[in-house]
Amino acid sequence: MSITLNTDYLKGFIQPTDLSSLTAQVQAAHLGLHHKSGKGNDFLGWLDLPSRITEGFLNELNALAKEVQSHSDVLISIGIGGSYLGIRSTIEFLGGVSKLPVYYAGHNISSDYLHNLLETVKDKRVTVIVISKSGTTTEPAVAFRVIKKALEARYSAQELKKRIICVTDEKKGALRTIAEKSGYRSFVIPDDVGGRFSVLTPVGLVPLALAGIDIKSLVEGAVKGQNEYSVMDLEKNTAYRYAALRYLLYKKGKKIEVLSSFYPEMFFVAEWFKQLFGESEGKNGKGIFPASLIFSTDLHSMGQLMQDGERNIFETFVMIDKPRFDVEIPFEAEDIDGFNYVAGKGIDYVNKKAYEATAAAHFEGGVPNMTLTLCKGDAFHLGHLYYFFEKAIAIHGYLLDVNPFDQPGVEAYKKKMFALLGKK
Repeated sequence: MSITLNTDYLKGFIQPTDLSSLTAQVQAAHLGLHHKSGKGNDFLGWLDLPSRITEGFLNELNALAKEVQSHSDVLISIGIGGSYLGIRSTIEFLGGVSKLPVYYAGHNISSDYLHNLLETVKDKRVTVIVISKSGTTTEPAVAFRVIKKALEARYSAQELKKRIICVTDEKKGALRTIAEKSGYRSFVIPDDVGGRFSVLTPVGLVPLALAGIDIKSLVEGAVKGQNEYSVMDLEKNTAYRYAALRYLLYKKGKKIEVLSSFYPEMFFVAEWFKQLFGESEGKNGKGIFPASLIFSTDLHSMGQLMQDGERNIFETFVMIDKPRFDVEIPFEAEDIDGFNYVAGKGIDYVNKKAYEATAAAHFEGGVPNMTLTLCKGDAFHLGHLYYFFEKAIAIHGYLLDVNPFDQPGVEAYKKKMFALLGKK
């Protein structure tokens, strides 16, 4: 399997009979998803999305990527939430190295941030991808206005048709109107895929392809996940088992899940995870609060709380069996720092020993924890991980008896903000 789950440090917190007792509930959730009879069933396009992505479409995006790379120095990706996090998490996970540097806008309303971005790219050849279903979400809409005006001062209307790409609704919305009126190239956001599940739609694939990411491998990994996690078997289906274990821990008073990793490239994957899980299950007074830490950095800041704080948390480690690179620790003749005992070992060896020690110490300190391990730190296994988490949160939402595919609470701040701004 591309992803393995170790539950050794759940002993004493979860009994084998606890898991087996959930089989009927998990089966009901499984049938609700696959028969499209459960809550939010009009937003299940993500369920078989990986296998529906055609080679022709991927080839189209890669051809567009070559064209854009030939006339651009940088990309600006404008979007927020699901129109931002999947893109950034993929690029950062793969080392932040892409054929075109990617800058992000529309994920905040900071004037300093936007000013500095425009200063950074003012002498660069720029292509912009603006991503919004409606085109009226405040953060990306305002950023697009500002950036478009800056580009209009540099490029003709004809040239802008090559440099502005819209990813939006097929037929309606402000951004669709702008794209058609100005002749900008556009791609469609499917109606049946919510934003936080959209990384494998044009929302994620278009900017990732233009940046030079191996989108074919990303999709292939997700296809493997789709096949692997379609089976109703708690022993064989790792995503279902993980969802069931989360549910059991929640019922035992563990209200916070800390996603921890010893790989800093996981930082934005964890940010993507937090949106996916928080927005999917945080409803009707229910839901596990998703948090994240990057070790060993955060062991020197949050380690004390994790070890000895309130015991309302559980921890899920995400490890990588084979990182892309390793660095050997050299031998020093004088051994002043006393580290010759690990000379000749790879840095990853030390990193994994730090993980083993941390998982054991946190367990002894009263924090139940489990570990997801990816075989490799590449695009294929990241695509697999994305699908793993999507399937797991769908099942967990149904176990909680909430709709995991809507987000009614998100609108509350927007209504108040529009009123304060004087929107008519």
